[in-house]
This record gives sequence, structure tokens and C-alpha cells, in this order.
Amino acid sequence: MTALTLSTAAASGLRADAIVVGVAKGAKGPVVALGAESVDKAYDGKLASVLETLGASGGEGEVTKLPAPSGFKAPVVLAVGLGAVPEKDSAYDADTLRRAAGAAARALAGTKKAGFALPVTDAADAGAVAEGALLGAYSFDAYKGNGKDTKAAKGKGKAENGAKNGKAPLAEVALLGAKPRDKAHKAAVERATAVTEELNRARDLINTPPNDLNPEAFAAVAGAAAKEHGVKVQVLDEKALAKGGFGGILGVGVGSDAPPRLVKLSYTSSKAKKHLAFVGKGITYDSGGISLKPAGHNETMKCDMSGAAAVFAAVISAARLGLEVNVTGWLALAENMPSGSATRPGDVLRMYSGKTVEVLNTDAEGRLVLADAITKASEDKPDAIVDVATLTGAMMMALGGRTFGIMANDDAFRTSVHEIAEEVGEPSWPMPLPEHLLKGMDSPTADIANMGERMGGGLVAGLFLREFVGEGITWAHLDIAGPAYNEAAPFGYTPKGGTGSAVRTLVRLAERTAAGDLG
Repeated sequence: MTALTLSTAAASGLRADAIVVGVAKGAKGPVVALGAESVDKAYDGKLASVLETLGASGGEGEVTKLPAPSGFKAPVVLAVGLGAVPEKDSAYDADTLRRAAGAAARALAGTKKAGFALPVTDAADAGAVAEGALLGAYSFDAYKGNGKDTKAAKGKGKAENGAKNGKAPLAEVALLGAKPRDKAHKAAVERATAVTEELNRARDLINTPPNDLNPEAFAAVAGAAAKEHGVKVQVLDEKALAKGGFGGILGVGVGSDAPPRLVKLSYTSSKAKKHLAFVGKGITYDSGGISLKPAGHNETMKCDMSGAAAVFAAVISAARLGLEVNVTGWLALAENMPSGSATRPGDVLRMYSGKTVEVLNTDAEGRLVLADAITKASEDKPDAIVDVATLTGAMMMALGGRTFGIMANDDAFRTSVHEIAEEVGEPSWPMPLPEHLLKGMDSPTADIANMGERMGGGLVAGLFLREFVGEGITWAHLDIAGPAYNEAAPFGYTPKGGTGSAVRTLVRLAERTAAGDLG
């Protein structure tokens, strides 16, 4: 993990490999942003014109390196684009700072230390820059090199992030312009460090190959982290699942040699007045089962446990932050494989709730493991349940690769979750649950089928899950199929591969609930 410190040093006097400054896109060319005044002065006030000569415009994410001015102890100045100059007397929003810091950290891979002199006007800005830099510096290289230490997920905690061939991540960030002795600044940076460490742990899990991360291995990682941070853990193995009647989880996992698990993580606070339950889909590999995925659709299916990774990271983050809210995480872990013992299309499963489900397509497996976990989570009667899942390709068709959908049984709660997601920089969109789509899941054999109409398939999946929420419990469903795994080039603080989507939304939801801001 990249180290981060608050520094009172002047940019010119900091011993580092680079000084990072912000540059915005003005009406007549690039404009040097707040925080870089001393750097600009060292260029005789001509930093903007020098950057323009080098082709910089200040566009978002644009990175320009130039030699540091005479007298600087760092040899390089890196200017990162912030996008349009904000309106008069308006500061840059938090996610602009996060994205800029992330782009700079990625560009500085292979260096030991950089001073970040980006616009910091308050503690929130300091936290945003810290978060962006720590997320942008992320790298997953555990499987590169001489073959040692590659089995990172087998109960050993998160994978190692150090390049074995190629450039190592930026080792240290010195945040300039913040106030090390200010309690608010210090708290913001400590929060950013805790959340990003857990989010990067989630990324590690998502990126770990499925031959090293099966349900048992995931449960071991969760158990080790829970023990480290004072979180209670309960693991139901295949025998306990069978005894308890968890037909959905067992039905998905029965075709694999790696049996399923249901993991309960419980963080409690003596001062808590509310209880949140987070439920994560944890399909450690999804072949589609007997309804086998076609070639071209299964190469990245190690990421089908991204929802469980997000829930795991959020619960541990809540514990590390000492939030005054009870948070329970449920990780529904299974591997969906075809074999002679696998569930077949046409089979009927009796779920933990007692409902029967006709399985029309074994590749609609996520809703089956989630249904059992949601029913189990409902028994604790939490104030709200939020499930997170890479659930449907239909949601990707609707919202693309960077936005997740939000469905809920309460419009006000759906709106709150959407606002929180946007606040933390996770693009999302509220989606409906049209009642007429329920008809498509009618089954002549069972209480409900696991498939309905093809059009609106993401909404059908949400309606299916709603059937398993306990009576009177507020519930939201986040379909993160698009943003959970980035197959394109890195951008901002988002790497290629596992992203840790929804972690920050869940953590902020817990923070807002602890503060009494959510009903």
C-alpha cells in the first residue's frame, strides 16, 4: 500500500521525485490551480504558458511532465488536468480532485515519493486528494515474475501489490497544503487511508484467479480480516447449508468440486441505534453452469464475486472507522460449474425461505444465492438491507460500463442511496421495479421461476430478489455488473481489472446512518 503523509514543506524544499500541481482548462488556455502558487512563482509566473507550449490544455486527466525550476529539490513537476475552471468563488468538487490525484499517481508509477500540491481548501479536499492518490497508485502484480508468492488469496489476506516485472506503484505521497495538526484534516486523511486500503483489498480479491480464490479461500480471507479488526465471523459450510435448507446457495454450488459457503460478518457498536445488513453475491467463478456461457463471455468471470468483495470491504471499513452503527455483512459464496452433479434447467430448488424456484437458466445463479442470503439477513430484522451484485448483462446494456443501477422497495431510500453514490463519485442511476414484469416469472411447477421476460432483465432480477426480503424491511439492490470490472484502459483512480465498485457507497451509507441522517 502506498504510504501517505501530511507535509508542511514548501514544494521547492520537498525531497521527492516529483511535485504534482493542478492545471485547469480556461477560456484562453490552461490556468494554474490553487496550491501551485509557489511553483508558478518559481517559473516567473509563466507555468501556464510553458504548459501550453508543451501542448497542455488543462483537460481532465491530462498529464504533462516538465523539468522542475532551479532551486527545487524535486527534479520533475507533473501537471495534471482538472477540467474546466470552476465558477467564481467555487472550489473543485471532490471527485474532480480524486480523479486528478489518481491520474497523477498512475503516471508516477516507478517513483518513490511525490509531493501533491493540488487545490486543498478544507479537510474534505484533503481527504479527496488522499483517496484519489491511494486508489490511483493501486497495482496488482502478485502473479508476475518468478512465480513465488502467487497464491495470495489462500487465507493469507490480500494479494501483494508490488511489481515483479514492470514499474512498482508510487511508494509515498506527501500531501502538501493540508494541515497535519488540524484534527479535521488528520481525520479526513485517516478515513481515506482506511477505506482505500479495504477497497484495494477488494480489488485484490476480484483480480485473484479463480483457481486460487474459491469459496473456502474467500471465507478464510474474510475470517482473517475479521479477527484482525474485531469483527465476529460465522462460516456455514456445505453441511451446515444443507442442514439449514439453503437450497439456492447449494443448488448453484453443487456442480463444483469447491463447495459453497455463507459467511456472516458482524460489526457492532455499543452506541449504535441502527442496524444495516449488506448482502454480496460471491460467485468466485461463473461458467454459467449447464447453461454454459459462450466463448468470449467467461474470460473475466472471476469478477462475479465483486459484490461479496464490496460487502466484505465495507464491513471491515466500518470496524476500522469505529462507526456508531451495527453492520452485518453476508457473503454468499459459490462456484457455478457444469458437471454430472450440477443443477439442470428445469430443476426445482427449495429456498431457505421455503419458496420453491424453477431454474430455467443456470446462468441466472446470482439471484439464487442472494435470495437465500437476503432471507437469512432478514431474520435479524435490520433497519435496511442492501444487496450488491454483478447480476445482469441487461444492466450493462442499459447503463454501460461505468454506472450501476439501484432498485428498491422504498423510493425515498433508493433516492438516498443514489445521492450517496453520486456524492462519493460512484456513478449510479435509480431504476424502477415494474409490477407487470412479475408475471413473466410465473411457473407451472414452482412458486416462481428464476427467469422472466428478456427485455428489462435487470429489473426482472430485482423483482425476483424483492420476493425474499422480510416483511416491513427497507431494501435496495445495487446491480454493479458494469463498473465492477474495467476491461478498458485505466482512467482517473480506476485501474484496469477489479475496481471495488460500491465499497465507498456502502461505507458512506453506514456513516450517514450512524450520524442519524437516514431516517
